[in-house]
Amino acid sequence: MKEIIVYHGGTEVVEQPICNMGRPNLDFGQGFYVMDFRKQAVDWAFQMANRRKQSPILNRYRLNREAILSEARCKVFDAYDSDWLEFIVASRRGLQVAKAYDYIEGGVSNDRVVDTVNLYMAGLMDVDTALRCLSEHRPNNQMCLLDQEITRKYLIFDGTETL
Repeated sequence: MKEIIVYHGGTEVVEQPICNMGRPNLDFGQGFYVMDFRKQAVDWAFQMANRRKQSPILNRYRLNREAILSEARCKVFDAYDSDWLEFIVASRRGLQVAKAYDYIEGGVSNDRVVDTVNLYMAGLMDVDTALRCLSEHRPNNQMCLLDQEITRKYLIFDGTETL
């Protein structure tokens, strides 16, 4: 069993993640989000801590990604492409496209690309221009666990640190 280390940044210790607690119209739906890039999770923890006026916390987990990909209903985006863009737009518009999956992985719609997504959603940028802008960025990966049983089985809490 090959596991990877993933992180969840925030303001509280999360030993037992709950998939349906987040906001419903996020990039990959209402699930538990982790990242394999530690710095990105740390940055997110500090953003949340500043908003909430609390201490930033980084939760660490072991994720059996291979097992999830072989057992669960998965969607993996390898790039900021038209498939990713349309999925993000549909999710943000409340169309609940993530409901078809247990696990979704792909680029974060963060401050490097969110303006492009927003301009495209508002009809102020056509798809070709949006894709050209997005192609200038290498995605920072995020994973969204949408199924509680899959999460319980394959995401193992491995500690926390106050930042």
